[in-house]
Amino acid sequence: MKKIVVASDSFKGSLSSSQVADSVERAIHMVYPQCQVVKVDVADGGEGTVEAVVGALAGERITARVQDPLGREIEAMYGIAGDMAVMEMAAASGLPLLSPEERNPWNTSTYGTGQMIKDAMDRGCRRFLVGIGGSATNDAGIGMARALGFKFYDKDGEEIKAATGGSLKDIAAIDDSEIDKRLAECEFTVACDVDTPFCGKTGAAYVFARQKGADDDMIERLDSGMYNYARVIKEKYGIDIAPMSGAGAAGGLGGGFKALLGASLKKGVDMVLDAIHFDKLLSGADLLITGEGKVDFQTPRGKTASGVLSRGLKAGVKVVAIGGKVDMCDELLTMGFDGIYPITEEKLPLEVAMRYDVASENVTRCVVEKILGAKYEK
Repeated sequence: MKKIVVASDSFKGSLSSSQVADSVERAIHMVYPQCQVVKVDVADGGEGTVEAVVGALAGERITARVQDPLGREIEAMYGIAGDMAVMEMAAASGLPLLSPEERNPWNTSTYGTGQMIKDAMDRGCRRFLVGIGGSATNDAGIGMARALGFKFYDKDGEEIKAATGGSLKDIAAIDDSEIDKRLAECEFTVACDVDTPFCGKTGAAYVFARQKGADDDMIERLDSGMYNYARVIKEKYGIDIAPMSGAGAAGGLGGGFKALLGASLKKGVDMVLDAIHFDKLLSGADLLITGEGKVDFQTPRGKTASGVLSRGLKAGVKVVAIGGKVDMCDELLTMGFDGIYPITEEKLPLEVAMRYDVASENVTRCVVEKILGAKYEK
């Protein structure tokens, strides 16, 4: 083999994307010392997205002072490559920033996400890739919008300054006359892997708010607020986001991005692969190796390995997948992989299998023996 491309997600809690790739490269060079190995970090729009894109494009990591979901000042990291900013909204507005006792989507806000965007505009960025998984919020993005200059008013004409999930029910008007003028020059692409509509029984509040701290009563009140806000948006902009697929992502942030900032909603892995010009890397490749911590029935549903497979098949390249654990099912068998291989034996205790040294060696052994068909010699 002359060229092999390695594009694996991380094996969470064990190996990073780049560590998986290094272990695969070691295996390839044991069997084909002269083979060109192209390694690229990939992710599905969630955790690891900034590292994957910034690493592939030789960008830089930036730290901004922003507000967390409850308004406390924190440092949030994002990436810049040229005039493009790569962000995970969870860095500023994510659930892990709160203790279990603090989780309350009635009181949380995406204001810090808006501050990150503003910070990136100050640094010259006009293109934005935003992963919106892991939010602590159900404010439909009004916090983000307020940080960017949008104003919201109640039926009495009083400005609503809280910009939290609990504020949605009171919104009667949107004022965009004083928004940051640079937004007109900006292009937003948002990673959105769920088809949740903005509101209703299958919408943001009913599907996601409970894990963010809401009880039944709060969920009902949040959903009522979402309906109200969707109505105001339709009156203002002529866009009906209530039934829109993906608008309910991240507590309605997907809908907020779409309606107020004209964002395109895209599958997370496709957003990442397009950003790093992945298709060009496949030119002349004999094999494409991908993987993730667990390969199972969820893999076909927009996860990293699925997106990589799609690009490989389109380019006419054989694609194989490896996983820390593989649960074979009909969905996997019909995807089009040339092979799917677990890196560990079932009898190996999980705590041992997830150790870096063990997992790294197991990746190398798996590739040598199961994919390249050679004898592994440590």
